[in-house]
Amino acid sequence: MRVNRILLSSSLIVVALVLQVSVLARLHLPGAVPDLLLLVVLGLALVYGHVGGALVGFAAGLLADLAPPADHAAGRYALVLCVIGYLAGLVKPESGQVKTAAGPMLVVVAAAVGSTLLYAGVGALVGDTAARHVGLSSLLFTAALYDLLLAPFVVPGVMALARRAENDPLAETGSGRSGDIASGWLSGGTGLRIGGQRNGLRVKAARARSARAGRIKGVKRL
Repeated sequence: MRVNRILLSSSLIVVALVLQVSVLARLHLPGAVPDLLLLVVLGLALVYGHVGGALVGFAAGLLADLAPPADHAAGRYALVLCVIGYLAGLVKPESGQVKTAAGPMLVVVAAAVGSTLLYAGVGALVGDTAARHVGLSSLLFTAALYDLLLAPFVVPGVMALARRAENDPLAETGSGRSGDIASGWLSGGTGLRIGGQRNGLRVKAARARSARAGRIKGVKRL
């Protein structure tokens, strides 16, 4: 990943995790907790693609696994967000621009439901049955509802920041810039001017020859 991607992703992940642990988790809403970290991963994956989405998801999930007050096995949420980031990156718009909000909203709902199911499935494999006591259907509904309500305030902003970082001129290579400058200078600078001067000299020479020919013919007629 590029340096600007790493810096932006790291900053957004840390801010999202702090807000989720210190604010959203303390709201004590019924059912699931709004997953701000998931929305950040989705926004970045829709810009970076499946490979970048998987890397960002794994890093975000691993940080959430290690951050207190985590009460599950380390690597569990990292696996979930890695898969979700990879799948979300597969539906990245080809042009990089989202035409309607319907597509990202469907991705948010699918990611909320899929991450809850995958998290509960991995927990069942390691002996964690907390989802059964809470109620899986309630978790699925509230997770999709909370994330869908929070997504319009998070996903577009994350995508806009990611696109701005991708278009940063400092991220371009020096050779590419020098080649563009050289080609632009040759096409718009001295090359055309010299060509225009040559064409002007040719026109002046042709006019001088025609004038001489006219004078010679006039002399012969006399």
